[in-house]
Amino acid sequence: MDFSLTDEQRMFQDSVTRFARTELAPGAADRARAEAYPWDVARRMAEMGLMGIALPEEDGGMGGTLVDAIIAIQAVAEACPRSADVIQAGNFGPVRTFAEFATPDQKARHLGPILRGEAVISLGMTEPEAGSAVTELQTSATKDGEDYLVNGTKIFGTHSAEANVFLVYLRFGPGLDGIGSVLIEKGAPGFTIGQPSAFMNGEDWAQLYFDNVRVPAANVLLGAGGFRKQIAGFNVERLGNAARAVAVGRHAFNLARDHAAERRQFGRPLAEFQGIQWKFADMALRLDSAQLMLMRAAVNAGDGLPSAQDTALAKLACNEAGYFAANEALQIMGGMGFSEDSTVQYALRRTRGWMIAGGSIEILKNRIAEGIFGRSFSQRPPKAG
Repeated sequence: MDFSLTDEQRMFQDSVTRFARTELAPGAADRARAEAYPWDVARRMAEMGLMGIALPEEDGGMGGTLVDAIIAIQAVAEACPRSADVIQAGNFGPVRTFAEFATPDQKARHLGPILRGEAVISLGMTEPEAGSAVTELQTSATKDGEDYLVNGTKIFGTHSAEANVFLVYLRFGPGLDGIGSVLIEKGAPGFTIGQPSAFMNGEDWAQLYFDNVRVPAANVLLGAGGFRKQIAGFNVERLGNAARAVAVGRHAFNLARDHAAERRQFGRPLAEFQGIQWKFADMALRLDSAQLMLMRAAVNAGDGLPSAQDTALAKLACNEAGYFAANEALQIMGGMGFSEDSTVQYALRRTRGWMIAGGSIEILKNRIAEGIFGRSFSQRPPKAG
């Protein structure tokens, strides 16, 4: 299968790369240290047409493909890893699931501000007692007249401290078929956003509390039975995670390569030492291999959503390759890479987090095994009797 870019895609890649190197790369280290979401970058991205790249034009998107969105997020991530968060939020995150299944009224209310870089949507999926076991969630929606009353708690939500609207996975009834999702806006009565906590990746996430939050029927995204559709949409988010992981690993690779070419020890550049050369060969092999897995998943998706198997393989490969490259790059650069003045240590922290977020590498291996054997393997203990 041919994963090479078309002439039009190469022109697009060149354009985004020039923009990222000119406008984003100079402030990359400062953005990596900043706690606040880069709203200035978000608005600039919107002006550049880099939000909603794969969404239909009638929804305010650019009418492009998933490959186009990957081109953009990787070009930005290689220049400024923190700025790539904006591309993720406007193309790969819950915005894609929202745009895929939202009603015209829901899109009219929420999609415009997101694609203009004025708002961000956060996903409420993980719970204190249901991390990777997303089918075990307890947050519930109980019918009350024409509305629903939502009760429960969510944790570890990207952009949860900055979001204006939240796509919340919850339970309308028992079992897998009882799971769906609703939209809850910041400031809704009974909805409390906890104190943000700082995490290793440099982001602040806040716990979400729902205490009889009244949600009108117009804010139901996918009702009972919507779980499989939600997970299909989540595969796009996983590819955004994968694309950033390999690109941020390459960001660290490039910095270490430049360092090795210039830094001299014992009268010779570091690049002339065989041990250093082997590190770069190992990094290049893993990064290039992972990139091919990523492109296969995106190309196979066509104009739709990527398959679960292609996505799991791509995310696993990209997560491990990105982290390996960032870790080796830091080792090559020594104390200079360990300094907060460098984005190499930031790349290490970010790539490590993506091995957990969006489906841990262990969960991905379980999913890959299911694809290999053509059956599911329950991780739950057998029922008594």
